[in-house]
Amino acid sequence: MADAGTGAGAGAGAGTGAGAGTILIRGGRVVDPASARDGGFDVLVRDGKIAEVAPKVRAGADRTIDARGLVVAPGLVDIHVHLREPGYETKETIADGARAAVAGGFTTVCCMPNTDPPLDTRAACEFVVGEGLRQGLARVLPIGCVSKGRKGDELAELADLARGGAVAFSDDGSPVKTSVLLRRAVSYARMLDRVIIDHCEDLDLARGGLMHEGLVSLDLGMPGKPAASEDLVVARDISIAETEHAPIHIAHASTLGALELVRQAKRRGVKVTCEVTPHHALLTDDEVRAFDASRHKMNPPLRSREHVEAILEGLRDGTVDAIASDHAPHTRDEKEVEWGLAPDGVIGLESTLPATLKLVDRGVIGLFRAIELLTLGPAVAIGLPKGTGTLAAGAPADIAVLDLETRYPLESAVFRSRARNTPFDGMTVRGRAVFTLVAGRIVLEPGGATP
Repeated sequence: MADAGTGAGAGAGAGTGAGAGTILIRGGRVVDPASARDGGFDVLVRDGKIAEVAPKVRAGADRTIDARGLVVAPGLVDIHVHLREPGYETKETIADGARAAVAGGFTTVCCMPNTDPPLDTRAACEFVVGEGLRQGLARVLPIGCVSKGRKGDELAELADLARGGAVAFSDDGSPVKTSVLLRRAVSYARMLDRVIIDHCEDLDLARGGLMHEGLVSLDLGMPGKPAASEDLVVARDISIAETEHAPIHIAHASTLGALELVRQAKRRGVKVTCEVTPHHALLTDDEVRAFDASRHKMNPPLRSREHVEAILEGLRDGTVDAIASDHAPHTRDEKEVEWGLAPDGVIGLESTLPATLKLVDRGVIGLFRAIELLTLGPAVAIGLPKGTGTLAAGAPADIAVLDLETRYPLESAVFRSRARNTPFDGMTVRGRAVFTLVAGRIVLEPGGATP
């Protein structure tokens, strides 16, 4: 990605590595899809960057981490989080989100613009970048609005947003309102070397829906959102991207039709990428029978089995480029109300890694592919700064050292996030970050200690 003004450079400054010294991570299984590397290697970190990856590094170090029995991966990358600040700090703050991120092994998170005020000005984007730098934990990169106020009426000043640090543009929470606006947006974004990320939902078709429209909604007597409400907008977005020869990224794809549209478009050479969430890959709309809005109410809604199977096939065959958490914190009071009144959204920064490993355990994908979907895949999908999602020599030393063997119950009560609304609470899982490094600085250590 080209650096427009302070853009990539501002976000990349999180934890410059100054004073971090030299760190040797010895004896781990290095899994780095960007370098096609999977095997026993040492990793040497110097001056905040990857200095050497070799079967045996002989250089001395100020600190040595014994990684025998552990996996050493690029720091995980989440391109779809809601950190709520500014405006909704009772739900979450950038500080809370950054702590949750590094606890989950994430070193880069891209936050959506549906804040108050929305991230539709350079100053708003610079605030997010600055607050992320002040925390000195994960790299917090803002995604700017496509339209002013996210109202869908007038294009935001995209170049100014990029200069303020925006790494992509989206009106997430809502689709880009009109085809005309979307066409202008992808054209301008292409010139800025940025990507439009779209929440694909036909609001007319989805209006009044409280869950996926299907047999379960019929059985429960609940108004539903048809899969077609997603498919129609995905088809529109792909058509415009193809017309403009410009990239577009589909957020939280959740339907059979959407995945097939992306698959066929890729075969035609359209510059389209997509992400899926762990909850859409692991859970079905049958969970709604529990009427637990804290755990199971989100948008897109949990879909029926045929759509989940389509997501799994997309993960296997490469149609899906990234796994993203769509981390969406809400307060307990907001969520513990009757289903129809509760806001959509679940958290995921601290559960995405173990949830993704469920897909490995079930034979859907292998570990190498899982790491790719959490590192290189998202970085490439939206064109994050060079060096993101890799352990290549010279890249920023953003590293996740992972214990993939320990099994434990997920307990939201001990999450760093301010919120507790996770669909995986109580699930027995495996896999957690034991060390997280950002620009060569250790920001998570065993026992969960963070600065």
